[in-house]
Amino acid sequence: MPAIITFIGWHSCGKTTLASQVVRQLKERGYTVAVVKSTKELGLLADQEGTDTAIHRQMGADAVALAAPDRLIITLEKQPKDLLDIANRFFVDMDIVIGEGFKEAKNVPKIEVHRGGTLLREQVQNVIAIASDRTVSGENIFALHELSRLTDFIEQRFLL
Repeated sequence: MPAIITFIGWHSCGKTTLASQVVRQLKERGYTVAVVKSTKELGLLADQEGTDTAIHRQMGADAVALAAPDRLIITLEKQPKDLLDIANRFFVDMDIVIGEGFKEAKNVPKIEVHRGGTLLREQVQNVIAIASDRTVSGENIFALHELSRLTDFIEQRFLL
């Protein structure tokens, strides 16, 4: 089973930027990493009208996978919404699964990206660290520019 964490924060706070930088550092350290992004947007499909995968979906397939030399794309009609379920169903061979979003995920450690306003740790369970450009009190507080230190924290806590 992979380690699972998620980056949470208010809209446009830098979750994608910070999470992607952590992914790069973990990859440089030799780990296998999967990323699962949560979105509220509808209608984002990988298959295009008229393609074989679109035809299979139109014919009622519950799941369609496209295996290409460089990637595997899976489309599910009744997809799991829970980060733990997604990680344990599709990414069991990874060392770590990093979520982006999923602030309501139960039993998933969260790193809050904070640039002002109310801290989510006061409203959300399992916030284990905060990365911020503000002064924040508490344990496991990282400045946004302390990427190596944050990656060390993740590595020591979940991967060693």
